Order: sequence, then C-alpha cells, then structure tokens
Amino acid sequence: MRRHLPVERLAAYSVDMADLFDRLDDEPEPGGAAPRPLADRLRPRRLSEVIGQERILAPEGPLGAMVAAGSLSSLILWGPPGVGKTTIARLLADETRLAFVQISAIFTGVPELRKVFEAARLRHRNGQGTLLFVDEIHRFNKAQQDGFLPHMEDGTILLVGATTENPSFELNAALLSRAQVIVLERLTLADLERLAQRAEKELHRPLPLKGPAREALLEMADGDGRALLNLIEQVMAWKVDGTLDTAALSARLMRRAAKYDKSGDEHYNLISALHKSVRGSDPDAALYWFARMLEGGEDPRYLARRIIRMAVEDIGLADPQAQTICLHAWETYERLGSPEGELALGQAVIYLALAPKSNGGYVAYKAARALARQSGSEPPPKHIRNAPTRLMKDQGYGAGYAYDHDAEDGFSGQNYFPEGMKRPVLYNPPERGFERELKKRIEYFAKLREQRHKG
Repeated sequence: MRRHLPVERLAAYSVDMADLFDRLDDEPEPGGAAPRPLADRLRPRRLSEVIGQERILAPEGPLGAMVAAGSLSSLILWGPPGVGKTTIARLLADETRLAFVQISAIFTGVPELRKVFEAARLRHRNGQGTLLFVDEIHRFNKAQQDGFLPHMEDGTILLVGATTENPSFELNAALLSRAQVIVLERLTLADLERLAQRAEKELHRPLPLKGPAREALLEMADGDGRALLNLIEQVMAWKVDGTLDTAALSARLMRRAAKYDKSGDEHYNLISALHKSVRGSDPDAALYWFARMLEGGEDPRYLARRIIRMAVEDIGLADPQAQTICLHAWETYERLGSPEGELALGQAVIYLALAPKSNGGYVAYKAARALARQSGSEPPPKHIRNAPTRLMKDQGYGAGYAYDHDAEDGFSGQNYFPEGMKRPVLYNPPERGFERELKKRIEYFAKLREQRHKG
C-alpha cells in the first residue's frame, strides 16, 4: 500500500527545500566556477590554429579553397578519433556564418531529427543557413541516412558528417554522391609535441618529465590529440619533486590500447599489410603486422587461416613445403593454445616471408576457371572417356587410348583437351624455387609431345 506524507509535512518539506536552494545560490562556489577540461580550453578558435591537418586546411587544400571561395559543400570527415573533426566542423560554421547544430547518431532518433530539420527550415526562411554536424554518422541506418537527402538538396542544411569508419562501406551511395569525403590523418609525434607545448603554455608550467618520458607520453596518445590532453591533465595533477623518467611515468599511467576493430576497416588494413609484407619478402614487417593484430585482440585462428592462404596464393609450388609448415603451425597452436602456440604461427610468417614467391599456380587456376566458363559443355575426346558398357564401346568411347605406362619414357603425348580446342598454356612457372625444376619438366614433356606427334 502506497503511503503519502500529510499535507502539512509536505508543505514544510517544500519550504525547507526552497530555502536550501536559496542558500546554495547565495553561497559562492569554492574556487569559483568548475574548471574546464584542458581539451575544451585549448579548442582552436580559428582554422589556422588546428594542428595536424594542414594538408586539407591550407589555402590550396580542399577545405581551405572552399572557405576562401565562400562556397562550402556538404562534407564527410573521415579519420581516427581525436584529430579535430568536431573542431573543424564548428570553425567551418563560424567562417561561413552558418548556425552550428551538433547531434550524435548514437543518441538521436527520428523524432529528434524532425525537430532539427524543422528548426533549420525556419532559419532558412529567415535567411540563415544551418551547418548540421552529425557525429558517428555511420551509426545511422539506410533509411535515416536517406532522410537527410531532401534537406541537403533544397539547401535547408549543409551536412557535415564525422566517421571513423570507411565511408565506402558504411554510408549510402546517394549520400556520398551529395557530399565530398575529406580524409583527416592521425596526428604525428611532431603534431602531438606542438599540442603539448600549447598545453604547457596554457597551464603556465612545463611537464615534469625527462626527455624520454615526454616522448613516451606522446606515444601513449597513439595519434589522438584529445587523448594526449587528457594524459597531460593527469600528469600535471601529480605532486612530484623534480622530473619523472620513463619507468616512473609508465608506473603511473597505462598505455592507451592500440586502435583496432576486429570487424572494421582497421582489421582489413592490418591483414592487408601483413599479407603484402609476406609477399614482399620482408620478415620484419610481416612479423610486426602479425604482432599488431595479436595485440589488438585478433583471433589467432583467423590469422592461421590467412597464413595458409598466403602459402597457397603467393608461394605455391615454388616451395611446396610452405603449405605443410603453415598447417603444422596451426595444429601446434590448437595443441598449445595462447600464448605459446602463437609462436608457431609467427615462425610460419617468417618462413613464408623468406620463401621463394610464385603466383604461377594461382594464375593458372584462374585461367583454367575462365577457360572452363568460356568453353561451356565441350566433352572430353572419346579416347579418354570411360566405356563401362557395350553401347559406349560401340560409340568409340576409350578407343585408341594409349596407356602411358606402356609408352616410351612413360609418356604417350596424347591430346587430353576437347576435340577442336587449340591447346592452351595455363601454367607457366617462373624460374624461382622448386618451380624452376617444374619448368624443366614442362619443357621436357612439351618436347616429347612434339616428337610423338611428328612420329
């Protein structure tokens, strides 16, 4: 049963709370207003103050040219976290005198979008445009993305979307056709150093770090300016005597986890880097990308599958042992588990990188598939067809077949392609590794075949 306060007690409670709020308003807060985060205090006020994106903001860059011409188009800002996407959008609105409205695709639904569009429509009627900044725009589904199109086309809004994911995969073609994609780069160590110096100037004191420790701090940010400023705030809050070395810094701060999404764009970038490093016979680079994926939390079984693919696709018959080594490495991982089993996979990566490379078998396979599609249902020549019944023998199946083991050199030289088909050359092994020997065999049999046909 629900209980209620008596009316007189409820009235007294209301008076007491009102009195409390009055007294809180009258009393000054200790130290004045709450301190603003360092990242907010250092937010650039002009495009020229943005660090690390000079390539796109320079007068000859895509955004610099738009601002200079006073003609801004809808944009998709694609880049990793902490590189200035939100700041650039806000400053573009200031430069072009557009009302700046910011929403996040994570927290905004259809009703909220309708209100945003209606407010922008009212501004448009009163002669002011709206720059609508949509953070994490890739989080909107197809229908929601399509909802922006009519408002972009009639000039109600100028859309600036921000995404950390590849727009080619995450955004509708219709939306991409109406916006220019601008790629923002992760901040370099030099960019982060400039940002650190700006923070020291704002805080009126230097970081209490020795040189190597300062560099370690920059590396901990992993190209993310916002992350660096948060780290600097933590360091500046410590009460330390003198300066800290790298070991002391590492003991107090955790290294930021490397950016890696096992199902996103970074996943495919890193596996591509690993595969191409193996193909390029660079064991150090291959091992580095292999380790990067493991550190990012990649499933070693996925890497085991891809390593076998590399053996088949890029080494092939130039080193027939490569595929066996990769299969054994996978089996070793399954028996040992992590982290010991991952060493076997790493050794397989080294072996593949140093193995002779050949895509001869891969090229031959693709050519054979293409020829099979082109030739359709051409039957084999009758002499190599099976003849299990009398009728089939009467039709000439198997007639004239030469048993190779009875022939000189164990080679008959007969034609095994469909009748009337010009003999193709599908497999052309390079002069590398074991395929050098296979090439000699091909040439040997080609010479024998020519002799048999002449005879």
